[in-house]
Parts: sequence; structure tokens; C-alpha cells
Amino acid sequence: MHSIEPFYLWRDIYNSEHDENALNYGAVYSEFHYTNRVYNYLIHPQWDSFGSETLFYKLLYADYEQQFCIIEFIGEWNDAIHNDIMMLKTELIDHLVDCGIHNFALIVENVLNFHADGDDYYQEWKDDIEGGIYIINALPHVLEEMGNYRLHYTLSFGGGLNEINWRKSKPDQILELLETKYLDI
Repeated sequence: MHSIEPFYLWRDIYNSEHDENALNYGAVYSEFHYTNRVYNYLIHPQWDSFGSETLFYKLLYADYEQQFCIIEFIGEWNDAIHNDIMMLKTELIDHLVDCGIHNFALIVENVLNFHADGDDYYQEWKDDIEGGIYIINALPHVLEEMGNYRLHYTLSFGGGLNEINWRKSKPDQILELLETKYLDI
């Protein structure tokens, strides 16, 4: 896992370390000093923490005028043991909502496990915004667990969202795709 970097080809468009609204504003990253880990596996030092022991993120893009952001995740999303959704909601999402973000594209292809424990914080998140929450490129067992907890009432996932080739697109193209194919935005 230590070799999986957050996506970096949009850094000429947006760089969260230079965004005064981003939680990691002003952060300086090492390319060689690994400190964060998911269980016993070190992860690349470019990933950011919102307080979870097993789930890390990178704010890849935020457009406050369009009220849209793209966040990439890595690790294990574990609501059952670590209450990751509560931490994510209170530490990162609430901050972004306060900054005007109402549409969230969550890249979860590097989320290796997902353990739900209820839908309260997901419902609260959905109630706090006027837009949508889009899960992009989730692994099949992650989608199954999300479905088992009926998170489709608050999150959009599966189907075409699992086929988005987002790395070959620019953020505005992803926003346009979500606007034209999915109704929450």
C-alpha cells in the first residue's frame, strides 16, 4: 500500500495544500518519511488524515462556486469499530459544507473493506446538503455491504458510477457527467 499515491495529475488545476479552506492547508509532505499506516501497512505520505485509524483521504479538487469536490480514499472504511463515518462527517464533511460544498464525488477504489454500522450519519450528511454524494469505482464487496445497509437512500453508488474512468477526465468533466446522468446535483 505504501506505493499507492493519491492522484496527482490535477495538481496544476487544484492543490489542497494551497487552498485556505482545506484542512491540510499549508501542509508540507515528505516523499520518503512514511508515518501513516492502515493496520500494519504503511501508506504513502501524501495521504491526509481526518482522525480515522484505518481510512485516509486526499481532497483532489474543490470548486466552491460550483459547490463540488472530489475526494479520494484509501484503507478500510470501518463504521462498526472505528465509527469512521462519524469522524469523516464531523471532521471533514461538515467543514466542506460550511465552505459551500454540496456535491461530493468520493473515489473509493482503494477502500479495501467497508463495514457499516447504520445510516444515521449518512442521512445527516444527505440532509445537510442540497446536492448529492456519489461513490465512484467501489469494489464489489464494498458495494454489497453498502447495499446491505440500504445506503442507496442517501448515497448514489453502483451501476455507471462504477465505470467512470475519472483519471482520464478533468474535474469539470466529472461534474458534467454527474449532472447529466445523476439527478441529485
